[in-house]
Amino acid sequence: MNIFAQKEKSDGSLFAKAQGFSKSFMLPISVLPAAGILLGIGGALSNPNSVKAYPFLNIEWLQNVFTVMAAAGDVIFSNLPILFAVGVAVGLTKTDKGTAGLSAVLAFLVVNSTMNAMLKITGTLAKDNLAGVGQGMSLGIQTLETGVFGGVTVGIMTYLLHVRFNKIELPQFLGFFGGSRFVPIVTSFSAIFLGLMMFFVWPHLQQLIFCVGGLVESTGYIGTLIYGFVLRMLGPFGLHHIFYLPFWTTALGGAEIIDGELVEGAQRIFFAQLGDPNTEEYYIGISRFMSGRFITMMFGLLGACLAIYRTAKPEKKKAVGGLMLSAGLTSFLTGITEPVEFSFMFVAPALYVLHAFFDGCAFMLAHILQITVGQTFSGGFIDLILFGILQGADKTNWIYIPMVGVPWFFLYYFSFKYLILKFEFKTLGREDDEETAEILGGSKRVDLIIRGLGGKENIAELDCCATRLRVTVKDGGKVRERLLKESGSLAVLQSGAGVQVIYGPQVTVIKNELEEILCCE
Repeated sequence: MNIFAQKEKSDGSLFAKAQGFSKSFMLPISVLPAAGILLGIGGALSNPNSVKAYPFLNIEWLQNVFTVMAAAGDVIFSNLPILFAVGVAVGLTKTDKGTAGLSAVLAFLVVNSTMNAMLKITGTLAKDNLAGVGQGMSLGIQTLETGVFGGVTVGIMTYLLHVRFNKIELPQFLGFFGGSRFVPIVTSFSAIFLGLMMFFVWPHLQQLIFCVGGLVESTGYIGTLIYGFVLRMLGPFGLHHIFYLPFWTTALGGAEIIDGELVEGAQRIFFAQLGDPNTEEYYIGISRFMSGRFITMMFGLLGACLAIYRTAKPEKKKAVGGLMLSAGLTSFLTGITEPVEFSFMFVAPALYVLHAFFDGCAFMLAHILQITVGQTFSGGFIDLILFGILQGADKTNWIYIPMVGVPWFFLYYFSFKYLILKFEFKTLGREDDEETAEILGGSKRVDLIIRGLGGKENIAELDCCATRLRVTVKDGGKVRERLLKESGSLAVLQSGAGVQVIYGPQVTVIKNELEEILCCE
């Protein structure tokens, strides 16, 4: 009995740690939509080809505005490594996050300066064609191009040192440098050794990454299908960020030389090409790792929403229709799919597996049709306009998205409707109970959530991503799913001490309400 209990505790701890690592990516990811919109509008409308096609854009002050917007967005994508260094350190750290963020900045600078010094010492500092030898500029420092991987490594090191030394007590004559003040000091010194290690290890690791990327490339369309399927299957656990980010931001997603600089990762390549007026067509890797989302999020899941509505009991269709319309529009416009997915994921897991397979097929079709529409973080109509329609069909083949999307809508609709009726899945509006959950807000909702999580004293950590609360509790046995459902949650996912409560896009408001209660009392 104790063995099983220990195993459950271990598994829960592992889930909580993976959840914490995944959520640490959300801080840097959260700035990408704004940066992408700035770069998308500014880059597209200041592009000489766009000005030639639409002469009314050829107004000096207007072009100056677009140029500033493009520059503001580009600087963010050009400095993703340090954003991830700070984001991961701050996201993983439980307390004293400001010190963690400052320490990560210092460590990032020292790591790259150390590699710069080693390049000089070994006589391998390139004078030209930096990209050709795997070097680049980072915050004005010529260094090895470690990209986002290097930033994440710095963030993890900073977090580990912060945990180890943020409460250290030094001898009295050095007491001023104890506690939090010691963290930037030890991190800076440790960064020298990390920089030395990276200098010797990174070139070999980079070759390994290129080999793995080559393996993905060699599997062709089947590899793309598997990528899309695995990505969707990780969604319920909130671990999909860990899976797709390496393809979006590191050499796993490919590498291109753009304007004389080596750019790695499908998303980084896309935005670099977006700001390059000489780009005639976008990198094909975008079709493998990004573009398939539009087919599923804008069309497929709308078919699922209609199927759930049509199969609901007559007396519940009005309520279900309102919920499905809201969830469907959210998916269509923004690419946030959890409100739709969590309406059927737990009551009909087979539907979710089918959905994941269809999503993998959508990625494969995007690859076959060479649809190269990039995105900031998701595949909704807003991103389609900015990074598809405004870029032109010749560059992106965006026109194939609605051409494939319409039959995809009917594929989801008929398959979901058939399976719901065939196996009598208890999707929304088909439940046996006659009670309809009340949509709550304010103090009543907060009270239910706190009670559902086992009380204030049971909440160890609280955070959120785009649609779900991410909570670590002290005692998982005290969590009461029924109360959390009554608070308006779409679903509850728990593994030991790790709890995810899905609410949809309004989750940030809920998190703020909870923090006010937890911090003030």
